[in-house]
Amino acid sequence: MRTMEWQNGTVITIDQTKLPLETVTLKITTVSQMAEAIKNLRVRGAPLLGAAAAFGLALAAYHSKAGCTSELLAELEDAAQVLKSTRPTAVNLFWAADRVLAKAQGFSGSVEALKTLVIQEAQKIADEDAEANLAIGKNGAELISDGDTILTHCNAGELATVEYGTALSVIRAAWKQGKKIKVIATETRPLLQGARLTAYELKRDGIPVTLITDNMVGYVMHKHLVNKVIVGADRIVQDAVVNKIGTFTVAVLAYEHGVPFYVAAPKSTFDLAHTSADVIIEERNPTEVTHFGAHPVAAPGVGVLNPAFDITPLKYVSAIIHENGVYYKKDFPNFKTNTRV
Repeated sequence: MRTMEWQNGTVITIDQTKLPLETVTLKITTVSQMAEAIKNLRVRGAPLLGAAAAFGLALAAYHSKAGCTSELLAELEDAAQVLKSTRPTAVNLFWAADRVLAKAQGFSGSVEALKTLVIQEAQKIADEDAEANLAIGKNGAELISDGDTILTHCNAGELATVEYGTALSVIRAAWKQGKKIKVIATETRPLLQGARLTAYELKRDGIPVTLITDNMVGYVMHKHLVNKVIVGADRIVQDAVVNKIGTFTVAVLAYEHGVPFYVAAPKSTFDLAHTSADVIIEERNPTEVTHFGAHPVAAPGVGVLNPAFDITPLKYVSAIIHENGVYYKKDFPNFKTNTRV
């Protein structure tokens, strides 16, 4: 099932804030609507944000009344800035917007032809993501053994991508191979993407899943209840993996307990021109911490720190699974020279 699709000037996707209790379909027709959906996490997950940015520019092109290509190009550049301003950390959003813009900027032809080009490039980005994720699953399944119990953090499943997922693509592929595996999913505070989305996806697919709170990870590691950890990524830089807040904690615990820690992500998530020092970590609304859903759980006016992501040094990463294969620790030093190993 595709999480996001283009239908004649409308982007069809799922409002992820409503899951798992309610399935609400969004019909997005403007750049501002797409920006709102991204900012408020109706659309989320690094690979899906790439498709969302690309389709956002496709919306700008499709509905444009521009009379010449230079005017349309200016509208696309403005739309890209609006989309890029929504969330600062996941690199796929910037990568996709820049890719579509570069394609448009290098074009010489009619307005209608440019519109078609932009829409086709957005669709190509979405199709490539689906293909990459399927390959990630195939490559990663080789690291999974029959009988493994795999811990995953946040949601790196179908809902976070155009199709299949990244971390969950590996789990799905191993399951389809007949490997009798189990999954432990962290709830992933403060917005509960693990409880609301990952557990929902796995239960729907019939894959055994046990939900735990984030602060139970040390317990399950100590009790030897976990054989592997697989997470997704919002950005992979020369020296680290940037992912949902709490990933670093899981990685350190896995390292201390000798549990392999794998990261699954497409190449569009790689940002090897930069280091962790260059990454802007998104700070989100304090009410995500002071409230549980709509219900306040903290004293009014209490100070809040709410980073959406943290940084896991490559020291703690056993391997990175991508669409072309697997990078192991021996490959990581090449990241520092921006070499595609």
